[in-house]
Amino acid sequence: MAGRILVVEDDETFRSFLRTILTDEGHEVVTAGDGREGAALLARESFDVVVCDLKMPGKGGLALFRETRSDPSPPRFIFLTAYGTVDEAVAAMKEGAVDFLTKPLASPEVLLALVHREIETGERNRRLVSLKESEAAGIPPDGLVFAGEAMKRVLQLIASVAPTTATVLIHGESGTGKELISRFIHLRSGRGEAPFIPVNCAAIPENLLESELFGHEKGAFTGAVQARQGKFELARGGTLFLDEIGEMPVALQAKLLRVLQERAFERVGGSREMKADVRVVAATNRNLQKEVAEHRFREDLYYRLNVFPLTLPPLRDRPDAIPLLADYFLDRFSRQIGKRLQGIEPGALSALTRYAWPGNVRELQNVMERAVILAQGAVRIANLPDEFAGGSSSTGVDRKDAMKAKERELILAALKNNQGNRRLTAEELGVSRRTLQYKLKEYGLTDDVS
Repeated sequence: MAGRILVVEDDETFRSFLRTILTDEGHEVVTAGDGREGAALLARESFDVVVCDLKMPGKGGLALFRETRSDPSPPRFIFLTAYGTVDEAVAAMKEGAVDFLTKPLASPEVLLALVHREIETGERNRRLVSLKESEAAGIPPDGLVFAGEAMKRVLQLIASVAPTTATVLIHGESGTGKELISRFIHLRSGRGEAPFIPVNCAAIPENLLESELFGHEKGAFTGAVQARQGKFELARGGTLFLDEIGEMPVALQAKLLRVLQERAFERVGGSREMKADVRVVAATNRNLQKEVAEHRFREDLYYRLNVFPLTLPPLRDRPDAIPLLADYFLDRFSRQIGKRLQGIEPGALSALTRYAWPGNVRELQNVMERAVILAQGAVRIANLPDEFAGGSSSTGVDRKDAMKAKERELILAALKNNQGNRRLTAEELGVSRRTLQYKLKEYGLTDDVS
């Protein structure tokens, strides 16, 4: 991931060297020869990361860093320092600086790894802020709903169909967010200011579903002591979301077909025709074509609903979305229970990413709520259900071996991510360098470290 970087360094040769290695990595680099020039640039431009010498004539790096702290979204600072000023660099880190490296650089790769990590962290934080703002405004958070490459095509299709009045049929496994997508379509249609009425066809008893949809007149059946509006009336001018449409009884399917064809209906026990100025969005986790073939779903209703089909990918096909979703749920549940956590440890995040998620986003939400309740400091593998730590193994020995294999895999991935740097690898894994050294020896990985 490329970013915009400000290099503040009074040594012209070293400044040029830093610019070259960062530019070669694809970053946009702006340089300043001293603290005053750096401050002027920071006052009028925005940067993802500042790579800054700690000691410079006039305004030093620490003063420059402190000036940026009042910014609503300050850049992330990485300091460069000589051995004699390490104490000052440590003090800067206590005030919020990211890290420091001593000059001369032992390896350019270490700086590149730090810069890459901080650009990714900043991007994730910005996306989470956007999600919070959307949530606070009562709008479904776009960045959450469409996180991951697999959802890009879905977003394109929604952008095309939302402004129309076409009936939409959403296919997707349980927990993939079908109702959230239907709300998204509603809010971006010409009906966005009108009601959005959801109905779960599987959750309402068969003998009550017709009345729930179309309403009833007084005395229409035992217990109907007064007339009652149905969901079609309540959704007038807006959108009616029919979830689990495949669970609708065949007899009621015929009445729904008439509403879609004629845009009119009567209440149960009534004869007055009522207009149905309603857009219908339906959803199912069943294969409706198979249901039609087996005569459990009307073919004519299927084609009437399937005007514009949308298929939502399962979470297992969206592994790139899991870190954002997990962070979002962690932040949401932490705020709900008033708990401060330091994020998700890399091992736990890797386990979340590898899991198959049969319950999809809903399952991830439940897992993260449980983890937040149990976590102390940060979410760890121990805070996740047993299946994330090999709990499904047939024996205790198998489970232990599986956990060791996963641990070795995580260490290898962290080493690769940090170009073999042991200090950065230990920090990413949340262990001490001594513990990392022991694990490297235990798993025979010493030859994998540069």
